Order: sequence, then structure tokens, then C-alpha cells
Amino acid sequence: MEVSTMKITKMDYAATGAFSQAITDYLAQNEKLKPFYNRFPTIAAFEQQLQEKQFGQEQRQVLHKALQEQYSSVASINPKVQQNIDLLLQPNTFTITTGHQLNIFTGPLYFVYKIITAINTCKQLQEKYPNYNFVPVYWMATEDHDFAEINHFNLFGKKYSWETEQTGAVGRFATDGLDKVLEELPEQFPVFEEAYRNSKTLADATRAITHSLFAAYGLVSIDGDHRELKRALTPVIEKELTEQLSSRLVEEASAELEKQGYKPQVYSREINLFYLKDGLRERIVQENGNYNVLNSDISFTQEEILKLAKEHPEQFSPNVILRPLYEELILPNLAYIGGGAEVVYWFQLKKVFESYKVAFPVLMLRNSAMYINRGNASRMHKLGLTPQELFKPYQDLKKHLSSQIHEEEISLEAQRQTIDAAFKEVEKLAQTIDPTLVRAVAAEEQKAHNALQMLEKKLTKARDSKHEQTFKQLENLKEKLYPGGSLQERHDNLLSIQANNPDFIPALVDAFDPLEFKFTILEEE
Repeated sequence: MEVSTMKITKMDYAATGAFSQAITDYLAQNEKLKPFYNRFPTIAAFEQQLQEKQFGQEQRQVLHKALQEQYSSVASINPKVQQNIDLLLQPNTFTITTGHQLNIFTGPLYFVYKIITAINTCKQLQEKYPNYNFVPVYWMATEDHDFAEINHFNLFGKKYSWETEQTGAVGRFATDGLDKVLEELPEQFPVFEEAYRNSKTLADATRAITHSLFAAYGLVSIDGDHRELKRALTPVIEKELTEQLSSRLVEEASAELEKQGYKPQVYSREINLFYLKDGLRERIVQENGNYNVLNSDISFTQEEILKLAKEHPEQFSPNVILRPLYEELILPNLAYIGGGAEVVYWFQLKKVFESYKVAFPVLMLRNSAMYINRGNASRMHKLGLTPQELFKPYQDLKKHLSSQIHEEEISLEAQRQTIDAAFKEVEKLAQTIDPTLVRAVAAEEQKAHNALQMLEKKLTKARDSKHEQTFKQLENLKEKLYPGGSLQERHDNLLSIQANNPDFIPALVDAFDPLEFKFTILEEE
């Protein structure tokens, strides 16, 4: 297969019109947002972050042991991944983390973009701070229980879904039924065949997939659903159950964010914990002095639940409010990479981190991209458009094209006048030779006028049809690159590109600059 060369174009996020005011203000370092984060992501800011992040040797050993256990599900660990797991034992090793749900077949493209942002951030930090080691980490959201969000993906215009009756934390789901999805696909994709047919759980399968796709870059995937890792959360669980501290702090931050004109992304519960066991992940609520698990008959006294937190912290699962704190407790982490909504909800959490005296990580917006394959690039150029113009609404682009292809109204008036003059001469001649022929001349003149009028209509219709074809091409191009009116990365799947361009991931690694904060357009040449 011919290797595609890429033309790379960068543009401001604000110019795409696809990002919130909070994000564009953050990237512009607007003063209003400064109270909600620790350090803005510049290469220099990491020097202070390295000094601030405290992570002891005992914590490193727990982390290393847990990762070794988790990677026992991978048939043959890539030496780069093993090296990075081992480096986590060193006091000068730190992580750059991104996280995402366990979407089947990697879900939308931004899953891949997040991971590559983490990989490239580590590369840049390694160059700037050679006395340290930097490990890219993918936090697997194995405890998430929103199966409807992860059970499908779009490929070549078709939606594929995984049907299962399993409930609870999705990482624990058996991979039963995924073989049916594999059989429905238009071709075989070995990475996914191998992972879904040979892994016991969705967590193991997702680790196998990220290992196949990103092991060459040393990516380490971590599953927080682990007994020994959860021990670090025990003091937080106890405080959450007895003081409900995080709820008050998040509400305060949310009110302050709203006061500055920004919409909060998450809302806090009184208790931001779930009870977790096989087939069950349900909220813990306090009622009449007891702690009840919603949608079940499970109930604890305060004494019982605090004893459970000490002895079995793995039976507690943090929600969206406490999960970021849990990540930072078990990883020597410097930065978290998220999408626009994630970055904003982290703004709501700074006070929680301060109350637990845990360093608040540098918040980084993941790289975003539009990929234009050779066919679509050719259509774009034929329409006389630039990649940046594709972000404009369809109607605006249609107006723009109309003005580009605007022609004078089709009129055969000049030809009409010529015919009139010619027939006048014929009429004069008829008058002199045989006046009875004048009426025949007039009839022929009318026929000529009618013929011209018909031709004028046909020419106008042909021109309009040609323009309609242009507008249809524009509509199709817009839908391919901006499906359903949203960014391509929120809809299309990795396989829709990788099937035709196996070097897509290396192309992204070459193109993405994680600290430049520009939208990237990759155009096949």
C-alpha cells in the first residue's frame, strides 16, 4: 500500500467554533479562570510541578506490583512497556495521564487523540528534563457502569452495537457476545479479533488493544479496580462517609465558576461513592443514620461501613468527583489530559485536592484533529475551499460558493434583437414582392422567438443543475468531515481511517504538538 504524505495545517481552537467559551478562555489564559487551576501547561511550568508532586517509595512499590499483576493478561509485554512499568519504581519517574471509558473498538477518534497527546507530552518533557523519566498512562474507566455509552461505534456509515444483559462495572464484563460484532464487520481487524476473542473481561481486552496500538510508544494502561490500589483511597472514603466534605467544596467551586459566567460540568452528591461488587455499582446514600445502597436491599450502620472501608476498600468506587483524586493518589502524576468538558469539571475540583493536600495536576486540553483523506481533499480543492473554511456552517459555505460561481443572468436578448432586425428585412422584401406573405413571415418570426425562449430556459436549467451538483458535493463533503454537525473526532472510529492508512497513528504522533494548543488538520496529499 502506498504511504500517504500529510499536509499539516494548524488553526486556533476558537476559530473552529466547536469549543466552549471556558476552553477558549483557558487557552487564552483569561484571568477569570486562574483561581480554578494550579499551573497553566507550559514546558517551564512542569519544573515546579515536579517539585510539588510528592510520591513515596512504598506507593511506587504498590503501583508497580499492581501493574505487573494487571499486565499478566497480556501474552507478551513489549519491552518498552515493561521498562516504563519498572521505571515507576524510581523516585525520578513521573506520569502524564489521560483517561477514558472502555468504548468497544476504541469508540470515537478522540480516544486515540488523548493517548497520543500523553505520549507526545512525555517526549517533550524528556527532552526538556533529561534527569527525569516520564511515562504516558491511560487510565481505564473500568468501574464506569454506563454501558449504553460504550457499547457501540460507527464504521463506514454503519453503527455496530454489543448486546449483553450484564450489569455493574463494565471492566468486569465478560467479553461474551463481542464475537458477534466481529462477525458483522466488513473485514477482519486482527488487533480487535485477538483482544476480544482471547480476553476474559472487557478490561483485559481494552488493555490488550491499547498495548497492540501504543506499546511501541511505551504506553502503560492502569485499572483502578484493584484491592491494593484502593487502599490509598481508604482515608478519603472514611471522610466522605462521615463529613461529606467534597460535596460542599465542589458546590462552592461550581458557584464561583457560574459567577464568572461558565457552566459547571458535574454536580456533586452528598456522598460521591458507589458500592461495588460483581454485577452491581450503585450509589451509597445516607438515610436515617444508615448507609443504604440504592436499588438494592444492602444497608450498613456507620460502624459497619467504616469497618468495610478499612478491610475492603475495593468494594467502594469513586464517582466523577472523587475519581480524579484517586488517580492522583496512586500515580506519580504531573498532568491530566482531557477533552473540553473534562478540563472544565477538573476546574470544579481544585478545592477538594487542596483539602486533602494532594498536588493538583497541570490540566491539558487533548489534541484535536480533522483528517481529510485523499478523496475528500480532492473534492475540497475542486470546490476551491481551504480546510479552515470547512468549519463554517453549510449555508455560509453555500453563499460563498454561489458568489464564486456567480455568472450573469442567462439572456438571449441580443440574439432576439438580431432576429427581429433580420425578419424586419425579410418583411420589407415580402411587402415589395407579395404582401400576402407578410403574415407568413410574422408567423416564422414568432416561431424563432419561441425557440429562443425555450433555449434560454434550457440553458438556465442546465447551469442551475450544474450549480446544484456543486452544492450537493459541498453537502457531502461537509457531512463526511463534520458528521451530524459535530467534529469528526466525536463520531468516526479509528478503523474508518486505519483500514486505508495503516500509518495513521504514526502520522498523528508526528503531527501533534500537545503544548501548542492548536487544532490540527491532517490532509492526505
